[in-house]
Amino acid sequence: MSRIYFRCAPFDKGQVTLALESGVDGVIVPRDHLEQVAALSRCPVWAEEDVAVAALTVKADEEAVLARLKNGERVVLARGWEVIPVENLLAQSDAVLAEAGTLDEARLAAGILERGVDGIVVRPEALGELKAIVAQCKLSQGREHLLPGVITRVESVGLGHRVCADTLSLLRRGQGMLVGNSSAFTFLVHAETEHNEYVAARPFRVNAGAVHAYTRLPHDKTTYLGELRAGQEVLIVGADGETSVATLGRVKIEVRPMLLIEARVECEGGAKTGAIFLQNAETIRLTGPDGTPLSVVGLKPGDTVLCRIDDAGRHFGMRVREEIREV
Repeated sequence: MSRIYFRCAPFDKGQVTLALESGVDGVIVPRDHLEQVAALSRCPVWAEEDVAVAALTVKADEEAVLARLKNGERVVLARGWEVIPVENLLAQSDAVLAEAGTLDEARLAAGILERGVDGIVVRPEALGELKAIVAQCKLSQGREHLLPGVITRVESVGLGHRVCADTLSLLRRGQGMLVGNSSAFTFLVHAETEHNEYVAARPFRVNAGAVHAYTRLPHDKTTYLGELRAGQEVLIVGADGETSVATLGRVKIEVRPMLLIEARVECEGGAKTGAIFLQNAETIRLTGPDGTPLSVVGLKPGDTVLCRIDDAGRHFGMRVREEIREV
């Protein structure tokens, strides 16, 4: 995930303030404004004079930039760069920075070799698109492939510790977190965006499931729900598969009556089944294929919910290749 920096030269306090409020990771300003800007926010502030800008026009330029990067210099690829030379640099350095003057240029920089450049330096002419650049190049985690799963079993199973993941973000209808008994089969557990006559909506919350369950995190990682901590980033997924990152503000673990829910997904290689344990309460919902929140209280065999299928095999949340069976 690329970091986003805003270059403000000549200096403009209003532009810097807007950039910081938009969520950039750092700003680049003339040296005589360093202290002034550092007092506005706790983020990196670089002196423009210490950030070299280099054009890539011939192979020799690429070689010169690589040498400077390996020497520890901070070098930004000037706007107008092409993908192939940047790919060559990314293969040899983790400190590649590239200018962007539009949202499309920022998207391109963020997607080179899938991981993108280390940092995107947004020029002042793109200030109007800065919030969109942050949302799409910093917060978005691509797209998850979701499939319809048919409910096969809903059963009360007594008490258990369940986890509420309270985020710093207000989630929308159709959004939630991917959770399941296995990392190979997860369900889209809907956020508490819906009102009812007994409980107000809490759109920042996902009542995600039992402590032992897996949830997907950014960067293709997983963790147990019981290991989530305040300040940690989690993956938010919409019914359309679009993703974003949210930060946890609080994690609540309490004993509640639980339900065992099982589903089946038809895949090219045959049907796959998976399960999840969720609190037995009207406010806890899975997600229908059209994004509709479906309360677990009214869920029955034959209903359809959104699921994600993956290969089994995780070690400390990271993907591994091994034979594994989870039941």
